[in-house]
Amino acid sequence: MLVSIVIPCYNSEKSIARVVEMTMEQFDRMEGYTCEFVLVNDNSHDDTYGQIRKLAEKYSNVKGICLMRNFGQHNAIMCGLNYTTGDYIMGMDDDMQTHPSQIPKIIAKLEEGYDLAYGIYKTHKNGALKNFSSWLNKVSSRILLGRPKNIASSNFWIITRAVRDEAVKYTGFNPYVDGIFYRITDRIGNVEIEHHKREFGSSNYTLKKLLKLWMAYLNYSVIPLRIATVLGGFASAAGIILAIIVVIRKLVHPEILMGWASLMSAMVFFFGLVLLVIGIIGEYVGKAVMSLSNTPQFIIRDTVNVAEKREKK
Repeated sequence: MLVSIVIPCYNSEKSIARVVEMTMEQFDRMEGYTCEFVLVNDNSHDDTYGQIRKLAEKYSNVKGICLMRNFGQHNAIMCGLNYTTGDYIMGMDDDMQTHPSQIPKIIAKLEEGYDLAYGIYKTHKNGALKNFSSWLNKVSSRILLGRPKNIASSNFWIITRAVRDEAVKYTGFNPYVDGIFYRITDRIGNVEIEHHKREFGSSNYTLKKLLKLWMAYLNYSVIPLRIATVLGGFASAAGIILAIIVVIRKLVHPEILMGWASLMSAMVFFFGLVLLVIGIIGEYVGKAVMSLSNTPQFIIRDTVNVAEKREKK
């Protein structure tokens, strides 16, 4: 059985060769399984693509793809999915945190009858920012994306060919891979695996990139619009109630002076609420415009060991 391994690569010239070769060694010990790699260079600033080319020249089962600019991790994964040929497709990181030694566990979990399996970590070895983003993802994906309550997600996942074939039909410019998977199937499993430390460098995710990734949730949910509607309703009701209270107090106690501070506080609150709602609506409108203008999901500059070059729009 062939397992395609998709790895989005960014500034990983020191680690990608070791990830690939350790993974191959792991598959050599697994009877009945072979592997191929689809390594997607997301416009790294170092010699990552040079390392990918060397691996592709050395190993015929390594495919290399270089993107024309930095599209982001999930766009790079979507690009890689388009070039997989395996019965199973696995997602891994390029920094040894999703360790090759854990591959047998995640494959075994998928073969219990699931369409999608995530490797989850008992203990995390990330920095504070990444741990916070993981917590935010856990909470918000449950609310906005409909992630099953008893399921956790991670960057170490495996899907069947059927899920892959449906996932690549998504052509939106700002994909979120987990959100796409949740739309396709609810047969999802978790298996506990070990989380290893990053061996080189530090996380490439900045607060700005994490916020941009979180905003991709809006592509898969209208719940923020519903929340905005509810908030607007509560604010309107509160405004009416406060207005009634002010009128009654003025009728009962005509000598009461109306306060400038309380008026300004109410105005700031309600204007802030209006701007929040407009901002949420603006995000949806902006994403619709970007989609209608055929903003590409990814653009390929070069490939190696790939039979067919194609761009996805």
